[in-house]
Amino acid sequence: MPTPPAHPPLPFTPPDPLRTARLDLRPVTAGDFAAIHAYQRLPEVCRYLYWGPLDEAGSRKSVAAKAARTTLRTEGDVLQLAVVVRATGTLVGDVTFVWKSAAHRQASIGYVFHPAHHGHGYATEAGRALLSLGFDHLGLHRVQAELDARNTASARLLERLGMRREAHLVENEFLDGEWTDEVVYAMLAREWRALRDTDTGAGQGS
Repeated sequence: MPTPPAHPPLPFTPPDPLRTARLDLRPVTAGDFAAIHAYQRLPEVCRYLYWGPLDEAGSRKSVAAKAARTTLRTEGDVLQLAVVVRATGTLVGDVTFVWKSAAHRQASIGYVFHPAHHGHGYATEAGRALLSLGFDHLGLHRVQAELDARNTASARLLERLGMRREAHLVENEFLDGEWTDEVVYAMLAREWRALRDTDTGAGQGS
């Protein structure tokens, strides 16, 4: 049986910023309050989440918590990064990376974006950056995402990222006064490498 690779070195702080073609993923700051509250207060944004809509006090507390989550030190730690369009400096959302298990080399990802900025591919681009963080920077074996089964837009995003629909848990959560289903998507390191190699090959041939 093959021996799992050594655990990645901790503590781990991602590059600041983590750059993609169009985006900078950087630590959240207190100065991001207005931009983050602008979508945390929207019922449609919070519909399938465990929180919100948030008032100003709630968003200030949320922003302070996000700003403190910059480094992974042990299992259960969380990174939260603001997603900023580099060309304009506009904060369009924020993303989450959770260190789930050192022994099993696993993490989970999440994301929230202002609906005014949907349709530009920003969430897909930021999601790929999170997968790269897990597989390329941290050498993880598996990254997953969990979502309310009714959130079909989020499911389509994860499928665009190449993640597999791995589980459908029936009425396993009580949310907003009703039992709801949860869906789990996942990707393995070998699947990420195959996807990355395919994308590279397509780029070289174009």
